Amino acid sequence: MKKAGFEFIVGIFLIFGFLAFAYISLQFGEFSIFSKGRNYTVYADFDSVSGLRKGAVVTIAGVNVGKVLGINLNEDERAQVALYLTNDVKITDDAIASVKTQGIIGDKYIRISQGGSDVLLEEGGVMTETESAVDLEELVSKYIFGDV
Repeated sequence: MKKAGFEFIVGIFLIFGFLAFAYISLQFGEFSIFSKGRNYTVYADFDSVSGLRKGAVVTIAGVNVGKVLGINLNEDERAQVALYLTNDVKITDDAIASVKTQGIIGDKYIRISQGGSDVLLEEGGVMTETESAVDLEELVSKYIFGDV
């Protein structure tokens, strides 16, 4: 009888351990079951987004407000970045989206600087005021070959 009780306790412990592992895995993967309906998508058109990846952070004033949902070419052969933003953040239609680098050789992310307009971007809206990524390799090659 004692052996059955001990095996039951070990089984319960294993189930709780597995559930905790699954929860932590989902959180590290930035997957959230409970955030449906609290986000919206806007788009930003860039000349170049070299180094930017899907899942990169979107910030306003240094605060994470979303992530990059996808990167595609639009009909004008420009890079169109889908930004997945939290619903409590509102973007003005004259906001500027910039591709920035964390540190010298860090990851790329999108920084949004709000404008002064009273008109807000709706779901699916497009930001046209953008600043593309600085290509460090291109700058170094221009400096080396005297094109600066």
